[in-house]
Amino acid sequence: MNFEAIKSIYLFEMARTRRTLLQSVISPVISTSLYFIVFGTAIGSRIQEVEGVSYGAFITPGLIMLTLLTQCVSNGSFGIYFPKFTGTVYEILSAPISMTEILAGYVGAAATKGLMIGTIILITASFFVDISIAHPFMMVLFFVLTAISFSLFGFIIGMWASNFEQLNLIPMLVVPPLTFLGGSFYSINMLPPFWQTVSHFNPVLYLISGFRWSFYEIADVNPLISIVMIIGFLTVCLAIVSWMFRTGYKLRN
Repeated sequence: MNFEAIKSIYLFEMARTRRTLLQSVISPVISTSLYFIVFGTAIGSRIQEVEGVSYGAFITPGLIMLTLLTQCVSNGSFGIYFPKFTGTVYEILSAPISMTEILAGYVGAAATKGLMIGTIILITASFFVDISIAHPFMMVLFFVLTAISFSLFGFIIGMWASNFEQLNLIPMLVVPPLTFLGGSFYSINMLPPFWQTVSHFNPVLYLISGFRWSFYEIADVNPLISIVMIIGFLTVCLAIVSWMFRTGYKLRN
């Protein structure tokens, strides 16, 4: 394992975050704070509790997951797309670096950024609502697995994208709606039976439900199913990336 290569890619990507601190860190925190102010005031005044938890505290895991997914996908996709766009990816591919080392550098940096922002938002949320974490280990497990999985998913998007429009297509038009409709701001038990059934086809529901369970021991689906779903998604992403590298998909042109 070439740890020096992993370190170089990782530090280069992390340095990009420092150069764009306003966009990478401050902007998501401000946006999430506004969610708390708007939803906590407008909706929280009408919905005092959801399943025994105050509405502000109930939406906190969903808001963290919303930001985590968005940031990991965006950072993961841009991290590999920009070298493709500038042509420097061929220098990386021609170097004595394996696929595992390239993935570890890019995906590790994207996941770290997502985890860093998610942690900041968790701390920020504590100033607005009372938060309790019933299962810290499970919370960290969901946190880390989700960050790695969606950073990998973003990496796949970056490999697939041929232009900036395609690069932003899924992160902007697919991920946020799935997160909003995945129970970020409500329990699916509040929906009619038909829409409850439809919601179970949304993979993001399992992530948010499992993450919320680690806080308050309330969930829309069994936490074990949530773990299986995220591990399955991670496995599929790894298989797709492996195929892309093995076949040179979008890399040999």
